[in-house]
This record gives sequence, C-alpha cells and structure tokens, in this order.
Amino acid sequence: MKTSAPDRTETAPAPAPAPAPTPTPAPARVDAATWPDVARAPRASAARTALTRLLVRRALASLPLRVALGDAPVTGTEGPLLRVHDPDAFFRRIGADGLIGFGESYMAGEWDTDELVAALTVLASHLTALVPRPLQRLRGAWAHRRPHGQRNTPEGARDNIHRHYDLSNDLFALFLDRTMTYSSALFRKRPAAWSELAGAQHRKIDRLLDLAGVGEGTRLLEIGTGWGELALRAAARGARVVSVTLSQEQRALAMARLAEAGYADRVSVELCDYREVTGVHDAVVSVEMIEAVGADYWPVYFETLRRLVAPGGRIALQAITMPHDRMRATRTTYTWIHKYIFPGGLIPSVRAVEECAAGAGLRVQGNDGFGGHYAETLRLWRERFTEQHAAVGALGFDAVFRRMWEFYLAYSEAGFRAGYLDVRQLLLTSAGTSQDGGPR
Repeated sequence: MKTSAPDRTETAPAPAPAPAPTPTPAPARVDAATWPDVARAPRASAARTALTRLLVRRALASLPLRVALGDAPVTGTEGPLLRVHDPDAFFRRIGADGLIGFGESYMAGEWDTDELVAALTVLASHLTALVPRPLQRLRGAWAHRRPHGQRNTPEGARDNIHRHYDLSNDLFALFLDRTMTYSSALFRKRPAAWSELAGAQHRKIDRLLDLAGVGEGTRLLEIGTGWGELALRAAARGARVVSVTLSQEQRALAMARLAEAGYADRVSVELCDYREVTGVHDAVVSVEMIEAVGADYWPVYFETLRRLVAPGGRIALQAITMPHDRMRATRTTYTWIHKYIFPGGLIPSVRAVEECAAGAGLRVQGNDGFGGHYAETLRLWRERFTEQHAAVGALGFDAVFRRMWEFYLAYSEAGFRAGYLDVRQLLLTSAGTSQDGGPR
C-alpha cells in the first residue's frame, strides 16, 4: 500500500474568541409521545444504580474534569465543569443503558456543561479506561445489541437513510455552507472562519476527483449524491455523471441545483441502491457513504465497486475510520448514535477496508488522513446550528431535538479531537493495476 502525505496546512494563530452561541436550554417539558425514552428515566434496580454511581464517580474523579452532582460541592480542580442537575436520573439512565442513557440524560436536561465539546473530548480520550477491565469482559450484560430491523438490507437501508437525510432540506441548509456539503472539508489553515468553509469543501471535492482521475469525457459513478456539489464540479470538468442516492429530499434538491447550473444533461441522479447500479464506469467516487453500509454488507459493497469500474479504472473513497480494535469491540453494539442519528451505521477501520477490498480483488493504493480538518468542519457546523436554534424551532423541531443535534455535532467533533475517529481519502484499483492506471 502506498501512503502519501495529505496537503500541508498551516495552523494559524488562534483568532480572538467570539462569543459562544447560547446552547439550547433544557426542555421545559418533554413530549412523551415523541421522546418516550427521554421523557422518563428507565427502571433500574437500586443495587445496579448504586453500583453505577460508584463506578461513574470513581471514573470521573480520575479525569481532568470538574463535576457538580446536584447541590454537592464541585469536585476536581481542572478541566470543564460537568453539572449534573438530577443525579438520581443520571445514574439510573447510565446504569440501565450505558452511553445511550448518558446521551438521553443530556437531551432531557439532566446534565449540562458550558464546554460541551471539551467535556466530551476528555471522555472520548479516556474511553477505554472509564470501565474497569474486569467489567469490560461483562460488556454483553449491559451493552445493547443492534436491532435486527436496522440491518442494511435494500429495504432497511432505505428506511435508515430516510430517518436522517430526509428530515428536511431546510434544516440542513441552516448549518451547512452554500455548497450544501455534509462531509469533512479540507482547510488551508486552522482554525478557520465560516467564510472559508465553502472553499475548503471545494478543495476536498477537487482532491477526490483528482484522485479518481476525473476529467473531460470521464464516465463517473457517484455513490451517495448528497445535495449534488460533487456531481456539479465533476460535470464542470467535462465528466458525464451517474449519481445514486436513497434520499428523496436530497435527490430533489440536487436535481434542481444541477438544472440551475446548466448540467442537467450531463448528470443523471437516480433513486437507487448501490447494489442495483448497472453499467461500467471509468471512475467511482463515494464520500462518507461506506459508514452507512454495515459490516454484514461490506463484502457486497466492495464486490459491487469492482463490478462497476472499468478495467484500469479508479475508485476514490472518503471514509470516516476508527481503530481496528475499537471497531471489533463495538461492531455489534447499539449506541446512542444508532438510536437517534444514524440507524444501521458502522464506522470501519482502515484494516477492515483493506481486507474487504482485497477479498473483492481491489487494493488500496492511496491513503491520506485529515481528521483534524473534520473536527474543524464540525465546529463550524455546530456553532452555526446553535446560532440558528430559533430557526430550527420554526421548522417544527422541538427543544429536545435541538439538544440532541447539538450533542451529536459536539460528540462527533470530540471524537476527532481525541483521535478516536479519523477521516481518510482512499484510492482503490484492481489488484493488477498500478496507481497511474496502467498494468503492474
């Protein structure tokens, strides 16, 4: 495997801090019909809750965090302050549902912090040390298994995608930049200003198109349309693009944007599962879509890529990744993210990608990581989303939803800041093809 260095970027001096957006306040009332598991804490035995309280307090005391449990004095001398307003509900939720309960407790307003990303980054940085090793072996006793209904069969994948990407184009437009790109940008320097995000998204897209060798006359397949920006830029290079998506909302807006730009005759956007795509293409590009495939279907995904790319063609993927040991430990676990944000998703490791690709007759020839840029992208999205909380409410999304999305964006940012997550651009070719497209 060839690994090349990503684009060099400067780390600019930090600008003067701007006033932080005011987080969405705790909901005055939680609608039990909409949020049944947030409206009431789960039932849990007194013994289990007491043990959870002991273990969680001991774990928090070992971290660079300050903690206030109810009216008790603040413990700890450094780090962000975690304020637990309802300790009984907080510990009961964690005891019953682990990290799902931790997230639901935030949604319910039972704990808070003025530095959400900082607090979650501390937790993400020490994730494997929070539970004592003897208890880690009992993971199956408290970690929930993923529901069978969230498997990414053709029908399940449509339902899973619908639950996230078909929420509302107007919602995503409130916190994405004008390119409507919902994946990591690639900045010239960090920290970055909001005004630099659109250019950084184009830099990421152009780098991926270069990796795939997309130019005049290229027959390009895009798996996962988003809102059409990559297809737009590929068409501007002279490519003919087939783009597939399972999101009706995204397809409608992508087609409108392509028509407005004058590329409707060069790009076809189809409501289609990747497994149903036919034809042969000079290049295949897919941005942060593999995370929605699911481990059961990774072999099918890579076999499909191999089937769809012409001999000597190139496949360029952008993928969020995690360490292989963590992926293996959590691959069957049902998490807060699965329950509320991305049902059916699983972040792969680079090793898993390499092994599944090899099984399909593909090899990874390029592998560039830029996880710090995703942390910066998420920071800009999170700040914008928080600033727009009134507009989000006007679209019909209540305070629990707004807190849920603030937690999701902060939780994701923390994962990249802690190094628990990475994002990579990968070049795949047939096993007998060199990186320049010729035979080996």
